[in-house]
Amino acid sequence: MFRTLAADDDRAAYWVRHVRIGVLVTEISAFAVAGYALLTDEPSPHQPLLLGLAAAVAVTMPAAFLLPLRAMMRDWRGPAFFYTWSTATAAVVILATRLDGGSSSPLDALLFLTLTFTAVAYSPQGVVAMGTVMTAGYLFFVELPEFTDTGAFFLTVMGVFTIVCAMASSNSWAAYDRQVLLIRTHEMLAATDPLTGIPNRRRFLERVSGAVVATAWGHRSVVLLVDLDGFKAVNDADGHAAGDALLTSVGAALGAAVRETDTVARLGGDEFGVLADVTADSSAELLAERLRQAVAAAGARYGVTASVGVAEVDPGEDVEDLMHRADVAMYQAKTGGGDRVRVLDA
Repeated sequence: MFRTLAADDDRAAYWVRHVRIGVLVTEISAFAVAGYALLTDEPSPHQPLLLGLAAAVAVTMPAAFLLPLRAMMRDWRGPAFFYTWSTATAAVVILATRLDGGSSSPLDALLFLTLTFTAVAYSPQGVVAMGTVMTAGYLFFVELPEFTDTGAFFLTVMGVFTIVCAMASSNSWAAYDRQVLLIRTHEMLAATDPLTGIPNRRRFLERVSGAVVATAWGHRSVVLLVDLDGFKAVNDADGHAAGDALLTSVGAALGAAVRETDTVARLGGDEFGVLADVTADSSAELLAERLRQAVAAAGARYGVTASVGVAEVDPGEDVEDLMHRADVAMYQAKTGGGDRVRVLDA
């Protein structure tokens, strides 16, 4: 019932608009009640109280805009706000209905308007809960102790309408969940190398950019470029299927050689990138050597090794310059004969 309503700014803005619409509908309803109380041919003896209720609602509802609505929609306060609002609205409508003569009053129709609003704001369970609260409130405070045929009809319609609203809510949330799943799947596919299943160049550069920012807070990290030596011969001799299998094996071997917090990505062709934290127990050189050995083991069948270029991330450094340093170091290792590590300082 207390499902988080928004996980991003766009969804939070959607719910803030929803609040605005709700406030507008509530204001219109309050003025409609006031007009009904003033213009009805047979005014209720409680007409001043009805007008007072309508005025109180019209005056207090805009105060909702003083709340931190965007922040509230991101946690439990969002659904709590809507439940409180709907419960208070139902209580006011039931009170107004009782003051206006009970089941013979047309004001009870406002409960349907309130329940309709819940259908687009709450989960199906929440809609059922609010429908039950409204139905029970009407029964105990309007109908009892004298239960009329009109009241029975109204309560039956309220029960059926609650079910319809719950179905509408279920369809709405299911459609939203499918949309979120599709967006997340698309984002994952856009950031994943389809062959090896590890992050691609785009995701790698995003994380490198984050690492550059983190260096300003004293967080040390290093970029390592791993280029395979002799990979072309595998494709030429055994075909691209063998080459693809080797790339997948290398990606898995590199992933096994680093920590879970580090990133291994395929940057394109037979080139891989690694973004890793630097600690007192794990220097950049030791990590690079571990990666070189991992590739040598994975490519032993074909005699494939790796040239590894290392560049430590410096505060405020441009990502393109950082990648260039690592690239230069990798080419120095390759021109030096391959199967070796080179470190290039800023």
